[in-house]
Amino acid sequence: MARQASRLIQSLSSRISPHKPRLSPLTPSSSSSQLLTQSRSLSAAPAPQPAVFVDKNTRVICQGITGKNGTFHTEQAIEYGTKMVGGVTPKKGGTEHLGLPVFNSVAEAKAETKANASVIYVPPPFAAAAIMEAMEAELDLVVCITEGIPQHDMINADIFTPQVRVKAALNQQSKTRLIGPNCPGIIKPGECKIGIMPGYIHKPGRVGIVSRSGTLTYEAVRPFIGYLLSHLDICVDQSLSSIYVPEDTSSHACFLDLLLEKTWGLIPVFQTTAVGLGQSTCVGIGGDPFNGTNFVDCVTKFLADPQTEGIVLIGEIGGTAEEDAAALIKSFFPPRRVVEMVDFHADPHLML
Repeated sequence: MARQASRLIQSLSSRISPHKPRLSPLTPSSSSSQLLTQSRSLSAAPAPQPAVFVDKNTRVICQGITGKNGTFHTEQAIEYGTKMVGGVTPKKGGTEHLGLPVFNSVAEAKAETKANASVIYVPPPFAAAAIMEAMEAELDLVVCITEGIPQHDMINADIFTPQVRVKAALNQQSKTRLIGPNCPGIIKPGECKIGIMPGYIHKPGRVGIVSRSGTLTYEAVRPFIGYLLSHLDICVDQSLSSIYVPEDTSSHACFLDLLLEKTWGLIPVFQTTAVGLGQSTCVGIGGDPFNGTNFVDCVTKFLADPQTEGIVLIGEIGGTAEEDAAALIKSFFPPRRVVEMVDFHADPHLML
C-alpha cells in the first residue's frame, strides 16, 4: 500500500511540477542587441495585471505603519521581498519609518509612491474609515487585517457619524478590491506578502488556496491538508469535482474516514510544500459576515490562472459562500483538481 501511494505521489508531482521555460541560445553577436531590445520593450510597456490580485510588481503602502503591528509586519514584508513603498499615519507626514516615507493621507502616498495596494493595521474604531480612505484614493487592492471592526460600521452606520457604510461603498464602485477585514492577508510565494502569514512556510507552486480561517490556511500550506492533493487525480477520474470534508479538530477521525472512502485507503500525510507542489497564491478572505472578497471571486481568478492547477477551499459555518463556489467549480470545463473543506467545529448543533 505504501509503495502504491508513493508511486501515485511521484506521478502527480511529475505531472504538476513547475515547468522550467526553455531559453533560446544567444550567440555572442546577438545577445547584447536582443537584451537591449527586451529592456526597452519592458520599460515602455506597463506592468501586466496580476493573475490573482498580487505579484512581484505590486507596490504596497501600510496604513498604521508607525504602530506596533504595522511596524512589525512591514519589517517582515520588506524582508520577504514585498515592494513596500511607504506608509500612512495622520500627523506624521514628512517623517521616515523603517526607511520608508510616511504620509498624512493615502491619496498623498499614492501620488508620491505610485502605490497600487494598501495593508491596514489600525485599531477597530478607525478601520472602516481607513478602508474608505483607501477606496477614495482608488487603490487597486486594500487588505484589512484588523479584527473586531463593528459590523455596524461595515454595513449600516448612521450617515451623520464618522463611520461609513463600507459594504455599500464597495458595491457602488469597481476600482478597489477589499480583502478582509479580520483576515491573515494574501501571499504569492516568492513575490509578494501582504499580511501576517509566515512567509517561510510557503513555496512557489501550483496549488491555489483560499480560506475563511487563518490558521487552517497555514494547515493547508504545511501539515495535514496537502496530502489530499496527492490523490486528486483519483478523485477527478471518478468524476468528483469537489469533496466536502468536515474537520474534526480533536482527532481528524471523520476526515480520515471520508478520505479512506474516496481514495481507497491511501492516507499518507503530506504537505503542499513538502511534497513539492507549493502554492500559486494563498488568500485569506477573513471570517467576518461582511467581507470584501469571497470564495467565488478567488475561485474565478484561480480558474483563469495558468499557474494554478489545483485549488483548496477552506470554509466555515454560516452563509452560502462555499456552496456558491462549488456551483461555479462544477460548471467549469475542463475540470480542475479541487478540494473543499468546511470546518464545523464551532457549530453548536454538532457539539451537543
